[in-house]
Amino acid sequence: MTEQRRQDAIERAWDDLVATARRTVREGLVVGTSGNVSVRVGELVLVTPSGVPYDRLRPEDAVAVDLDGQRRLGRLSPTSELPMHLAVYRSTGAAAVVHTHAVHATAVSTLVPELPLVHYMAAALGGPVRTAAYATYGSRELAENMLLALRDRSGCLLRNHGTVTCGDTLDQAYDRTAQLEWMCRLWLTASSVPGREPSLLSEDQLQEVQEKLKGYGQRG
Repeated sequence: MTEQRRQDAIERAWDDLVATARRTVREGLVVGTSGNVSVRVGELVLVTPSGVPYDRLRPEDAVAVDLDGQRRLGRLSPTSELPMHLAVYRSTGAAAVVHTHAVHATAVSTLVPELPLVHYMAAALGGPVRTAAYATYGSRELAENMLLALRDRSGCLLRNHGTVTCGDTLDQAYDRTAQLEWMCRLWLTASSVPGREPSLLSEDQLQEVQEKLKGYGQRG
């Protein structure tokens, strides 16, 4: 890749990252500067900066680090959750990560070790969504706990904290976040009916959906 093409790719990725970060605020998945977004471009990881409102981000505010966490682009400090983002990129083939403090998902993270199978779209995240054990935000321990919960999954809950999802694109990672929040809201709503318990899917039923999803959408 020529230097100009590399620069163009970085600029496009930054624009997409900022748009996704603003979407998390607009659609109520984060409050203020909570949550963070990243996208990988080659050996660089573009990431939202720490403590800067997303509506103030400009092209010249782009922040990029390498996979060791060394800043390679920009003047702003990267998000404090950088260890989580880098852990995903070092351990998986993901190209984008979205972390939010979505209210329903965070509520569920305080209640159960994994989200009960209340809807078949859990299959789109690889199976039952696990809850990572609590650790202080920004810590290596939290990154390690998250990786355990993400094993064979594309999303997880973080106990008393929020969500992490990953994907091949920012759109895919964001859609998985939105789907996870919706499933958590669904389970909380169904569970709140006095004297009733929501029906849950079996592992076999979920596996059937996983196979069916392989042919979902448009091809070619």
